Amino acid sequence: MTAGPAAAPEPTRPVPAPDERSAPYWAAAARHVLTVARCARCSTYVVPPDHTCPHCGSTDPGFAFEPVSGRGTVRSWTVVRQSFLPGFRGEVPFLLVDVELAEQPDLRVIGRLLDGPDTTLRIGAPVAVAFEDVADGVSVPAFALAEPSATGPGEVRS
Repeated sequence: MTAGPAAAPEPTRPVPAPDERSAPYWAAAARHVLTVARCARCSTYVVPPDHTCPHCGSTDPGFAFEPVSGRGTVRSWTVVRQSFLPGFRGEVPFLLVDVELAEQPDLRVIGRLLDGPDTTLRIGAPVAVAFEDVADGVSVPAFALAEPSATGPGEVRS
């Protein structure tokens, strides 16, 4: 008698629980694609999307998630040294970075920096999106330091 397929291990970290609004974002992340909601009225990217566009005021913004480059610069960061969630206890310390994406001024996202807690950082350091696979079919956007681009300030290559 042969054993059936092995069950996927239970995730040790919390996993996202997508709702109707965030499901397209998490589906793209599972494919290692970073997306951001964009207002159909004014074409402005918004994180996170809400019922009203904060830029044009439309109460019918028709937000749609669109792929973005994942390139950006570090605006700020913090070192997480204590975990209040059991799934992160073995991962501390780690860095969380506040990243301004290249697509639009003030388009900011927060994610874990995968380069490690002892990485030397500076404001404006170039980063590129990376993904952490936290469970079967579930990935969370994160960032890694990137080389500066020769094409201009603020742009990075991954």
